[in-house]
Amino acid sequence: MRFSIARFVLALTLLITLASLGPFSHAQTAKTTLLALSKHDHTLAIVDAKTLKVLARLPVGVDPHEVIASSDGTRAYVTIYGFNRYHTLNVLDLVAQKALPDMDTGALTGLHGVVFVGGKVWFTAEGAKDVARFNPSSNTIDWIMGTGQNRTHMLYVTPDEKTIYTTNVASGTVSILEQVALPPMGSPPGMPAPPPGQGQPAPPPNATPRVDWNQTIISVGRGDEGFDVSPDGRELWTANSQDGTLSVIDLSTKKVTATVDAKFIASNRLKFTPDGKLVFISSLREEDVLVYDAATRKEYRRIHVGDGAAGIQMDPDGSRAFIACTPNNYVAVVDLKKLEVTGHIDVGGEPDGLAWAVRP
Repeated sequence: MRFSIARFVLALTLLITLASLGPFSHAQTAKTTLLALSKHDHTLAIVDAKTLKVLARLPVGVDPHEVIASSDGTRAYVTIYGFNRYHTLNVLDLVAQKALPDMDTGALTGLHGVVFVGGKVWFTAEGAKDVARFNPSSNTIDWIMGTGQNRTHMLYVTPDEKTIYTTNVASGTVSILEQVALPPMGSPPGMPAPPPGQGQPAPPPNATPRVDWNQTIISVGRGDEGFDVSPDGRELWTANSQDGTLSVIDLSTKKVTATVDAKFIASNRLKFTPDGKLVFISSLREEDVLVYDAATRKEYRRIHVGDGAAGIQMDPDGSRAFIACTPNNYVAVVDLKKLEVTGHIDVGGEPDGLAWAVRP
């Protein structure tokens, strides 16, 4: 009897331990997760990419809009927007599933668009009309570039970190920021020039090359907000929320090559499919997601998702799209082969920003 009771107590203890650790353990073993923000609940949901089950919900700030994960999938960064009232970048530990100390961005207010490139977090600050960069290694903001445009909103940074694209909603423009190399500095003021034929002295060892940034401003439609760069890097498409048009920019010439009258008001986000063939556009007022053929620049399909939508995220393998249906309080799952909704995920009220977190 003693042996049976001991075995029972041991088994019961083991079951209780497994039950308490089960969800946490499963979250840790899910290498690919979808991150989804809830603006109503002020939470970040971590969703298993395979089962589409919510593994955890982490607290974030009062007005979360966009989220990005680090390259190794261990950290998440959330921009707190508030129409320029706030100056906070949330930092979350996705492994331990807990909030870390926030990054106070000071005068950089109204944080919105965010990407993770080169081991750093790049974000827009509408209130300061800036694009800035946060370095997690030094826990500092190590670079800021002003646009001089109103409502600098969404963001795209090339992998080499030398070109940045951003939409300026209230100005109706797209900014292209390009890093350029500068020639070596001449002699300091008041110092004699070097003798003929000797040239400038060599820079000191390990000297940082001199660089600057040039900005090209391109006028597009009114209220341009959601945009994306084609997978081949040749075109930038932006959805203009106030006049319902789409603008196509040739990135080699930096000129608008097409303005498409999509008649799609209140467009919020725009995203290419991974193969570059289709373009998805969401609207906060439309019941459908608009799908365009990228080659013909003509409407291809409309997919009914709910009463309105915001964030769009594509599965990298090209099988699914995830649409944050803010008014309906769910994320719609779209089969990219059938172009139809196959399911819904409850990530909390008023979902918006979506991102992938991939751990090795």
